Amino acid sequence: MPEFNKESFFKSFSLFFIIIEIFLIIIFYNYSNIEKNHLKNKLFLQMKNYSYDFKNSNFDIDIVSNNNQNLYELQQDNNYLYIYVNIQNQKNDLLKILYPLNEYNSDINLINKNLFIKFIVFSILSLFISIVFAFYSLYPLQKSYQILKEFMKDIIHDINTPISTMKMNISLLDNKDEEIKSIEQSINILQMLHGNLENYLNNKELTLNQYSIKSIINEQVEFFQSIYDYIKFEIDLNDDIVITDKFLISRVIYNLLNNACKYNIKNGYIKITYKNKVLLIENSSHGIKNISKVFNRFYKEHDRGLGIGLHIVSKILNQLDYKYQIEQSKNKSIKIMVTFK
Repeated sequence: MPEFNKESFFKSFSLFFIIIEIFLIIIFYNYSNIEKNHLKNKLFLQMKNYSYDFKNSNFDIDIVSNNNQNLYELQQDNNYLYIYVNIQNQKNDLLKILYPLNEYNSDINLINKNLFIKFIVFSILSLFISIVFAFYSLYPLQKSYQILKEFMKDIIHDINTPISTMKMNISLLDNKDEEIKSIEQSINILQMLHGNLENYLNNKELTLNQYSIKSIINEQVEFFQSIYDYIKFEIDLNDDIVITDKFLISRVIYNLLNNACKYNIKNGYIKITYKNKVLLIENSSHGIKNISKVFNRFYKEHDRGLGIGLHIVSKILNQLDYKYQIEQSKNKSIKIMVTFK
């Protein structure tokens, strides 16, 4: 299941489950109060009947002076629930019928225990209902995504042929003027975008080999230097042989440099260093508002772009098991570090 499907499923499931649980809590809370009131009414009636026949062993009795106490009203102190009743032919004394408070609390605990068991049963039922509703609500999204995915695959397949044809024909030209070079750069950009879309839709299997990281980085740097000639590039690379997937790591470096160039400032800079298995790309920028979200799918702070470039970077680096982090300094410069294995 794609990540966005998982996110949608868990959000839908959580929404359904939380709403049902809130209703269950309200229902069982009110039901608990009803049961407690019912227990008190039951005890009151039993006490009242006991005053006539004294046949219930659950109650105790006491004779107290009549000090204008409220008669036939269930009352409570620290040790007992009790009522006062009249004694026949006695005006100065009252009969006090008592029920131990600890017994009453035991009865309450038993009610709460039974209600809790019922609550757990209904919660498990609500869990299954929420899962079913979440899958049901997710179905139209999955169907739309599948249609869009197939559509994008067809477009990618159809675009690949003219790009390859144009690139091959331009490579056959002996004399390349500035216009031809500009067209060639545009074709290279289209090819990179094509690769991004292809990588976004498909999880390419790793093809690991030994490569010179310096040559991979320089290949991408030369491409962007020819386009962004107003940005100052500072390169400091140690030559190192790494075991990696060249296609994927080229895609990472392309996307990182593409963002560094696209969101740079006028007469800005990009510093690229590679030392001790750590690639550091630093660039001047206008700043990022929510730096913690830059690797999220479709997140962007400008109208330009699709918001998938850095998400593809994080996806590839996770696939390669390379550590990465991003920092923003006080002067709004951005640093992205990738640690190779």
